[in-house]
Amino acid sequence: MRPYAHARTMLPVPDRPAPGLTTYDAKDPDTSYPPIEPLLPPEGAPNVVVILLDDVGFGAASAFGGPCRTPTAERLAAGGLRLNRFHTTALCAPTRQALLTGRNHHSVGMGSITETATSAPGNSSLRPNTKAPLPLTLKLNGYSTAQFGKCHEVPVWQTSPMGPFDAWPTGGGGFETFYGFIGGENNQWDPALYDGTTPIEPPATAEEGYHLTEDLLDHACGWVRQQKALMPDRPFFVYLAPGAAHAPHHVAPEWIEKYRGAFDDGWDVQRERTFARQQELGVVPADAELTPRHDEIPAWDDMPDDLLPVLAREMETYAGFLEHTDVQVGRLIDTLEDLEVLDDTLVLYIIGDNGASAEGTVQGAFNEMANFNGMAALETPEFMRSKMDEFGSPSSYNHYAVGWAWAMDTPYQWTKQVASHWGGTCNGTIVHWPRGIAERGGLRSQFAHVIDVAPTVLEAAGLPEPVMVNGVQQSPMEGTSLLYAFGDADAPERHDLQYFEMFGNRGVYHRGWSAVTKHRTPWVMVGGTVPAFDDDVWELYDGSTDFSQARDLAAERPDVLARLQRLWLIEATKYNVLPLDDRTSERLEPTMAGRPTLVRGSSQLFYPGMGRLSENSVVSVKNRSFSVTTEVEVPGPGAHGVVIAQGGRFGGWSVYVHEGRLTFAYNVLGIHLYRVTADDPVPTGTHQLRAELAYDGGGFGKGGDVTLYHDGTLVGSGRVEATQPLVFSADETTDVGYESGTTVSPDYTARTSRFTGRLRWVQLDVGGHDADHLVSPEERLRVAMARQ
Repeated sequence: MRPYAHARTMLPVPDRPAPGLTTYDAKDPDTSYPPIEPLLPPEGAPNVVVILLDDVGFGAASAFGGPCRTPTAERLAAGGLRLNRFHTTALCAPTRQALLTGRNHHSVGMGSITETATSAPGNSSLRPNTKAPLPLTLKLNGYSTAQFGKCHEVPVWQTSPMGPFDAWPTGGGGFETFYGFIGGENNQWDPALYDGTTPIEPPATAEEGYHLTEDLLDHACGWVRQQKALMPDRPFFVYLAPGAAHAPHHVAPEWIEKYRGAFDDGWDVQRERTFARQQELGVVPADAELTPRHDEIPAWDDMPDDLLPVLAREMETYAGFLEHTDVQVGRLIDTLEDLEVLDDTLVLYIIGDNGASAEGTVQGAFNEMANFNGMAALETPEFMRSKMDEFGSPSSYNHYAVGWAWAMDTPYQWTKQVASHWGGTCNGTIVHWPRGIAERGGLRSQFAHVIDVAPTVLEAAGLPEPVMVNGVQQSPMEGTSLLYAFGDADAPERHDLQYFEMFGNRGVYHRGWSAVTKHRTPWVMVGGTVPAFDDDVWELYDGSTDFSQARDLAAERPDVLARLQRLWLIEATKYNVLPLDDRTSERLEPTMAGRPTLVRGSSQLFYPGMGRLSENSVVSVKNRSFSVTTEVEVPGPGAHGVVIAQGGRFGGWSVYVHEGRLTFAYNVLGIHLYRVTADDPVPTGTHQLRAELAYDGGGFGKGGDVTLYHDGTLVGSGRVEATQPLVFSADETTDVGYESGTTVSPDYTARTSRFTGRLRWVQLDVGGHDADHLVSPEERLRVAMARQ
């Protein structure tokens, strides 16, 4: 270790040459220089593995009394500690940014997910450079760093293949290696993957046995082995963030079948079973109460009888998905054990980045994007029954019903997005570090929050919190190290004040008391009514005697409630929570939200080979007329393949040539597919092809008339009866001259979609049409240059 350890507060550690005699001849006996020593953390600094699962409630995993078997979590808990009062932010991207920075989510601009960012500082999705992430601090102190899985912290206008990459894991995020995906969720069978900042295709198909979680663990285990083989003296920091168990719930049938019949009694009964098991394990106190079901959540017995098998299958699928994930995590633990470094590794296993997700409607969803578009009514009970055997398969994009989310948050009230109540924020967490924690199988009940992870890791590594990083003075971390509690179950808690807020749902914790108010319901994403913020009803709970927030004391202790409400407002002001913003799906539209877009104006020019363009990297065609014009060279045998495609199997549109004919396809949520095909084949030679959709208008999601042209001559027409108003996909992209991921139309697969003629350019115009249906070279140049 370098003698000037104090310099670690300024990163990178300054290079300070030692003064002394400089000789003229290197052979001079007085020539002496200290040996070159690599920068390493302080002696005894442990390896660190942070595992963050997605959308798993406190009452889901068997390690915390739930019905989903989690043998790896149980194994780590038996050799370490369970934390039963560890809290997250109630939503994924905010939790992740808070974890990686040690700061509150509004403090680092992540008041909600990146897709709903606004121009307000607390919701901009832009992390200030005064709040450097933990991985960067560790890397600049000599750690090897790697992330595998989900990164949901990149502002959406920076998610194109051109970056900028400041917010990407291997850009400014501090990770030397990244293998995973950018965004909120991904198709487990056919994901949009990145290696660093380079988009790549999955190494195999679902038919060949591919699954994203397994792929992530292959890379994580391989990286750890290589790191220890090449740098055995250098500790590592691994951040494993699988997309599981976020929807879509994708897993092979054999995992689902393990739970057949296990949930036939429904969510009300499951809550009671889980609660009894939690008390038996001791993760819930014996005097805790099981909170009742709210009227907004339907009773199992009130659901239609013919829908019950579908609902049970939804939960069977989720349980299989979660068990599969935990077993894959076990492969990394096995690797650490095989390398004989497990005892020297601090493992933090956070089972969920928020409470269980209630975004799947009261009956669940075959394609969760239906609800995000306000079109859940398309998935009728009859439709759901027809699809139940496909749950978990590559043809599905499924999610479970609200009742199951509530059951997976036992014993608490509410779910993901509800930052007021513990059902949205309390996640079972396990700490395993044999060399640093003497107790095995213990329980810790001090209040903790995800912002405590970064200071905990720094203290365990013997590293100071930096005051300067890359020349920028840093603001202090807002979390509290948990090391004090690891060695003493009775130590007074040090994190005794914490605010919560998400989409207007808000609360505050202070020295055992919590004041909370639920403002909006998470599964009502489009439409619905919410009260004025000042009309919200606050509740008050005494955590010293009421573990589960079951007994509202607002009427009995108005003095305490008023004091906590003031505290919430003070904290909200301090950390950029204000102004409150309870909009959800409306904020998916950049102009409504006030955030930047990568492409401005009404036209966009593409060239062949461009691809993996996120929805926010392409001019929006939603709820408006648009046209696609392309110039192609068709060889003598004819051409086929995709000209341009946006989205995929579960929603999107595409222009392509099939069996020689120009075709326009619009796929509404994988439920309705509209195709319009030209009457005549595309002639050989050079031609301009054009497809137009004339939007009906009169609101969101309406249909339109489609016309097709060869060199300005009408060659086909048809009708699209409906469109998607808000979002096509969370993971599929726009591709030119081919189609990655799943395909909009079954006429092609990703492997057969490449355009076989010569594609010169493609132009996308919205809001109007050219009179002669031709585009001049001058117009193409204008579009390429225009950015206004």
